[in-house]
Amino acid sequence: MVAGPEVRHEDLPGSRLQTPWAREASEVARELAVDIERGLNAAEARRRLQRFGGNRLQEARPERWWRILLRQGQSLIVVLLAAAAVAAFLFGETLEAAAILAVIALNAAIGFATELRAVRSMEALGRLVARRTRVRRDGRILVVPVEQLVSGDVVLVEGGDRVPADLRVLAASKLEADESALTGESVPVAKGPPAVAAEAPLAERTCLLYSGTVITRGSGEAVVVATGMNTELGAIVEMVHGAADEKTPLERRLDRLGRVLLAASVAIGAVLVGVGIATGRDVLLMVETGIAMIVAAIPEGLPVVATIALARGMRRMAQRRAIVRRLAAVETLGSTGLILTDKTGTLTENRLAVRELLVSGGRVVLTGEAATDGAIDPRLREAIDASVRVSTLCNNATLASEDNGGDPLEVALLRFGRRFGVEREALVADWPERREEAFDADTRLMATFHERSGEVLVAVKGAPEVVVAASTHATSGAHDEPLDETARALWIERSERMAASGMRVLAVASKRVCGDTDAPYERLTLHGLLGLEDPPRTDVRAAIDACRGAGVETVIVTGDQPQTAVAIANAVGVAAEDTAAIDGSSLPRLDKLGDREAERIATARVFARVTPRQKLELIRLFRAQGRVVAMTGDGVNDAPALREADIGVAMGRRGTQVACEAADIVLQDDAFATIPFAIAEGRAIFSNIRKLVSYLLSCNLSEIAIVSLGTLLGIGLPLLPLQLLFLNLVTDVFPALALGVGRGAAHVMKTPPRPASEPLLTAERWWSIAGAAVAMTLGTLGAYLGAERGLGIGSDAAVTVSFLTLATAQLLHVFHQRAAGSGPLRNEITGNPWVWGALALCGGLLAIAGTVPGAAAVLHLAPIGGRGVALVLGASVATHLAGGLSRGLAGRTAAHA
Repeated sequence: MVAGPEVRHEDLPGSRLQTPWAREASEVARELAVDIERGLNAAEARRRLQRFGGNRLQEARPERWWRILLRQGQSLIVVLLAAAAVAAFLFGETLEAAAILAVIALNAAIGFATELRAVRSMEALGRLVARRTRVRRDGRILVVPVEQLVSGDVVLVEGGDRVPADLRVLAASKLEADESALTGESVPVAKGPPAVAAEAPLAERTCLLYSGTVITRGSGEAVVVATGMNTELGAIVEMVHGAADEKTPLERRLDRLGRVLLAASVAIGAVLVGVGIATGRDVLLMVETGIAMIVAAIPEGLPVVATIALARGMRRMAQRRAIVRRLAAVETLGSTGLILTDKTGTLTENRLAVRELLVSGGRVVLTGEAATDGAIDPRLREAIDASVRVSTLCNNATLASEDNGGDPLEVALLRFGRRFGVEREALVADWPERREEAFDADTRLMATFHERSGEVLVAVKGAPEVVVAASTHATSGAHDEPLDETARALWIERSERMAASGMRVLAVASKRVCGDTDAPYERLTLHGLLGLEDPPRTDVRAAIDACRGAGVETVIVTGDQPQTAVAIANAVGVAAEDTAAIDGSSLPRLDKLGDREAERIATARVFARVTPRQKLELIRLFRAQGRVVAMTGDGVNDAPALREADIGVAMGRRGTQVACEAADIVLQDDAFATIPFAIAEGRAIFSNIRKLVSYLLSCNLSEIAIVSLGTLLGIGLPLLPLQLLFLNLVTDVFPALALGVGRGAAHVMKTPPRPASEPLLTAERWWSIAGAAVAMTLGTLGAYLGAERGLGIGSDAAVTVSFLTLATAQLLHVFHQRAAGSGPLRNEITGNPWVWGALALCGGLLAIAGTVPGAAAVLHLAPIGGRGVALVLGASVATHLAGGLSRGLAGRTAAHA
């Protein structure tokens, strides 16, 4: 084995070489101390790997299970429950304490299981960087893991490869790369060895291949000049990690509610205990009353049912092939009023197709995918045939490469030829290819030379203005007509009209020469103009219409050309035909805008040529206006914006690892149509949580009022602490859980999104909660006094009557949670089978508690007789009717408030 050159490691540039695009390839290799013909030797590669580290991006470390478990105890309400359990233990209320701890454990188990599933699902997504690559070491071609690449490695790439590091091109043959994941530009970029200016922007460094991009065609050799976090991809990853990661609106609302509950429980409990002791009541009795107040004030079921409601929403999303990284993210998407979406591959199929052919004397418009029949004007036949022939010959793709990273433009031209019955294999067999003049980004031209019977055909395609300028004739009927300046101007005008419709325009031409050494781009015969479009997904327009019907606006933010972006916006219904795109190249700093300019930008629906930094600024601009912003994307350049948005939605099939890690929701099938479903799901979840919170609070407030009034009025405790806990765990939790897993109202997508500042509980909800609590309080106290003083059935039996009355009234109260405007008999509550199941379960548990001796003894329940049962039923029904009346009054009161 031949040893590599001697290397002093202190002289090496580390894992990143400065401005390699501005140096000749030989100079770069010399500075990296590598023999291009042999590559590094194995020992030197190991030394560099040990010194400079592996070729890895900074990734979110797999989250430990115990961290996920600990996070379940960070809820303020869980902390309150734990405090209540400690207090119960200190004062000898062991049963109460054990029951509260059981609730905490149940909540932790549910939250842990659901969040662990989401985290592990995300960790199982595919990686962005190719896992293995070909390198030359010791003069041999080896396949090594990309993590073992080091600066100075000579890497061999070809069409379909994903670039494993930042590479300086040494040699290239028809080499092009799709850099859309990095720059947002959907057209592949030609690559070659020649150096470029030091000040050239990233998108114009044609001698560099960037980590994470894809080779669309050709082959080449390149030397590694940057690895891992020192690559351009690594720089964006670092920017992603630095973006803000805030709590979602629902999390903030529940935190605020928890703080209110904490203040209320402490204040009320302190007042009751103080008043009781000051008036000479038994101290131990007052301490027990204080514990009862804590139990009554805190809705133990809230963390459980809220977690389950969110988890069920996550499972519904998973059934639509969406992974939710955080449970509350589903709700946040449901509150979204604005979606910023990229174009290529999200709204479109990322597959170019020829839609129009313009030749002298007319044009052919192509629709659908069917083969073209023979009904074509004979006068256009010669020009059409020549256009089809040239576009098929001047091509180096195959239709088999369509799903393997092949250039979508080349594939589109082959599909165009097939529609006219022309296959490249057969055409090349008739006109064998002798050589190719690869596409040049400067000239914007490509040519291939084909020979048959001693005659050489040069097939050319390229930018219309360049091809037209190089043409002296144009095909027209059976003859070629000369092109003068007037005719050339007419062809340019035609191409501009096609471009104005959003199509990418390509000109095709040819000439006959004597040999394959002739200059390809002189004295051409122009055949026609091809208009190509990237078709929108068939289901996108309906999805956008559904969003619009729900009051959610869609804005296109893309790195593509303005005309193309506007055309797609028109096609999918984002904007009207007279809409103009705001060009990112002329966009000022958004943080320095005046009010009028900010308003103009905020009302735009299409942004083109937008940089990653401008995406961040746009999101901040919209959020500053109080909008809840969702951002969709798939490329590396989308990742910072995905993290910055209120909700980031990444495309999992074609999306980069960085984008998926930055997002809150990943669509595994890349279907934009999933977004309206997610919005509906999010709205339903928020509505369900609002209903269950309203239900729980009204039940708990009634319990607080019953205990407080019983103590202050000196009539005793109508409800005992363990009875309160039983109510909270049974008649509160199970109906609330049923509310949380409901499908939501039928009109959920026919109302505008909630204002970002709207609280979890509106004024109308608070009035409704208060009215229901008053009704249940008066009904329960009335039943208690009626049993004790009217029926004379004893204190224990009277407490049992009040317990059963409140339990029954709470179960009936679930029907008051229907959406406004729905009927009392047919609504999302009566149509929810979980509600009926919860009522049956709670009724059975109440029957067991009242009839099974052991359970009755623990809860201190006594027989109440037939009159007691009648009193319970009458009082609970009256309470239900009063609660319905208070619900109607609450709506009118809030409307006039």
